[in-house]
Amino acid sequence: MRVRRLTTVLASVPLGLALGVGTAVVMPQEAQAATAPCGRTAKACLDLSANQAWLMNNGAVTYGPVPVTHGRTGYETPPGTFKVTFKDIDHKSSEFNNAPMPYSVFFNGGIAFHQGSLKDKSHGCVHLSKPAAQKFYGNLRPGDVVQVVR
Repeated sequence: MRVRRLTTVLASVPLGLALGVGTAVVMPQEAQAATAPCGRTAKACLDLSANQAWLMNNGAVTYGPVPVTHGRTGYETPPGTFKVTFKDIDHKSSEFNNAPMPYSVFFNGGIAFHQGSLKDKSHGCVHLSKPAAQKFYGNLRPGDVVQVVR
């Protein structure tokens, strides 16, 4: 009797919360895909106006949306379609005083997704929380398409 009641209670809890992952919102794939503004070829999608990013596969969202910050005035993150060029788990910025850029995934010259402040804007890079940066780093490969939209 007690097991049945616990199963019923857990069935009503979003999966992310039941697993202790945080405040995950579980939505059907169709609803998630409709919220990501990028094309089918994108493996990563970034919406500059919404300050959100997703990982995708064939047009379906596999992770996200996650909050991001990006380029401040004078260092705007440009929209466009790019390809991941390289990754560096422990990158240090050669341009900005050896600033740490953990879990860097570069996709447009010196612009990368990486762990960083979700309060402060960047010099063009896309800041992610540590868990999101780890997920992007683990899932993106050189050659994967990154689409950045306004």
